[in-house]
Amino acid sequence: MNNYNGKKKLVLKNISKSFQGDSILKDISLKVEEGEFVTLLGPSGSGKSTILNIISGILEPDAGEAKVLGQISYMHQKDLLLPWKKVIDNVALPLYIKGKSKAEGRNKVKNYFEPYGLKGYEFKYPFQLSGGMRQRAAFLRTYMTSSDIMLLDEPFGALDAITRSKMQNWLLKVIKDLSTTILFITHDIEEAIYLSNRIYVLSDKPAYIKGEILVDLPKNRTKELITSEKFVAIKKQVLELL
Repeated sequence: MNNYNGKKKLVLKNISKSFQGDSILKDISLKVEEGEFVTLLGPSGSGKSTILNIISGILEPDAGEAKVLGQISYMHQKDLLLPWKKVIDNVALPLYIKGKSKAEGRNKVKNYFEPYGLKGYEFKYPFQLSGGMRQRAAFLRTYMTSSDIMLLDEPFGALDAITRSKMQNWLLKVIKDLSTTILFITHDIEEAIYLSNRIYVLSDKPAYIKGEILVDLPKNRTKELITSEKFVAIKKQVLELL
C-alpha cells in the first residue's frame, strides 16, 4: 500500500444533492490525503457515484463545497474501451487527446504493458481480451489520463468472483509503484477492507456518512488476511455501521 503524508487531495464539506425533489446526498463531508486508498462503501443506489460525479465536476452540489487539489482521472465500472481501436491506442487515447502523436503516445505506454499483465496484447482489439484484461487496460488508460487522483467506480463489479479476487491482488501490486491517490467505490465489504487505508460507510439514500473506519492492516496483503482476527474485527465494525 502507498504511504500518505497528511497533504489533503480531496475535501468535501457538507455536500447535499437532490434530483427532481429526490434527496440523494445529505451533508457529506470527507477527506482523502495524498497517497491514500480510501473507499466509499454503501448499498447499491446510495449515491456513491453521485459523489464521484461532483468531485469530477460532472455535477454541481446543491449545497456544500468540493475541493480538488490535483488532476483527476475517472474509471467507470464498464471498461468503455473503443472496440475499433487496438488496445495500445485505447490506452494511449488520453495522450492523443493532449496532442501527442500516435508514435509518441504508443512509445510512452508500451513499457507499461508487461507490469500490467498485457504484454503481447498491444495490437489486439478489446474483444480479444478477457474481462480482467480489459479492466487492466481501462485502469492503465485512466492512469494515463492522470496519475495524481484516481476515481474508481466499482471497477471490478462486473467480474466473476475468481477474476475479481485476482484483480484485487493485481491492483494492490501495481499501486505499490504508483504515486497516486485513490478514491474507490464498492458495495463489497471484504473488497473495501482488503484494498483500503480508510473506509467511509454510507447509508442508503439520502446518503450520509454513518462512520469512518481506519483499516489497520499490513501493507503487504494476501488473501489469507481475510480470515485473520484483525480483518474479521474490522468487518464486524463495518457490519455494525451498516
